Amino acid sequence: MAGNSQRKGAIKKTGKGNPTAGSGGRVRRGLEGKGPTPKASEREYHKQYKVKKRAEKATTARPRKKVARGGDSEWIAGRNSVVEALRAHMPITAVYVAEGAERDGRLREAFGLASEQGVSLMEVPRVELDRMTAGAVHQGLAARVPAYEYAHPDDFLNRAAELGEPALIVALDSVTDPRNLGAVVRSAAGFGAHGVVVPERRSAGMTASAWKTSAGAAARLPVAQAVNLTRQLKAYQEAGCMVVGLAADGEVSLPDLDLADGPLVVVVGSEGEGLSRLVAETCDQLVSIPMSSSLESLNAGVAASVALYAIARKRAGQSA
Repeated sequence: MAGNSQRKGAIKKTGKGNPTAGSGGRVRRGLEGKGPTPKASEREYHKQYKVKKRAEKATTARPRKKVARGGDSEWIAGRNSVVEALRAHMPITAVYVAEGAERDGRLREAFGLASEQGVSLMEVPRVELDRMTAGAVHQGLAARVPAYEYAHPDDFLNRAAELGEPALIVALDSVTDPRNLGAVVRSAAGFGAHGVVVPERRSAGMTASAWKTSAGAAARLPVAQAVNLTRQLKAYQEAGCMVVGLAADGEVSLPDLDLADGPLVVVVGSEGEGLSRLVAETCDQLVSIPMSSSLESLNAGVAASVALYAIARKRAGQSA
């Protein structure tokens, strides 16, 4: 009977109710666009996605310290620089080595020092290390240092009182070279000072360079920032300290300084400009360092060392 044949193809089936028939239905939906291709860093199966996630993990692995002013971690790049920083026992958060970096003596020493000091060692792709160090020449090795945590200027008076000693504080005026700051911190720690004060603006801060120059002294001697150096010097005067400034035309020669035995603040200016006018006017005395030639000058680090040495000898009862 017509219409009852079971022969294949004898009965025509329509596309109604059957979305797979014809050129529409699922086929048409399958041909529709899916939008723009995601970025490589957003595709889970792509290498750039893994690099991105690894970087995010490294950044959030450790909480950042709170500091006196807004700051961020600092990077030390280069094999020699990282080894020197580890030798100086800088507060390094982690050491990063590029994948496939050549293992030489410096790299092996860095690994050994990091292991001894309990510093995390992380291996990252070279392109990621380039990004983290902002394109610095890292030679496959870099270290991250947390932002320095500054003390408060008044802490130095309390520290001297606890030790039962007359306060000895070093203040820097317009010293912008971090290596000079590091040298002053090193000398101040060696000659018994209780702290170093630097202005918050237009002055060197405790960067990685200053840390290295201090040869580890920055871990023992606190450094404070003053919003206004002149105002802070006046506060020290009100607390009973005498303030002396080093100046080439000082009215008192360093060997003749008779204020060394009491609470004292030594102010050191920049090599080129010396003390600023307001700071010089605030000082109780301006002290000069005897020189064999008027054409010679000392940078801030050396001048502070000479003055602190003379003060230390006077406090010990010896003639300078």
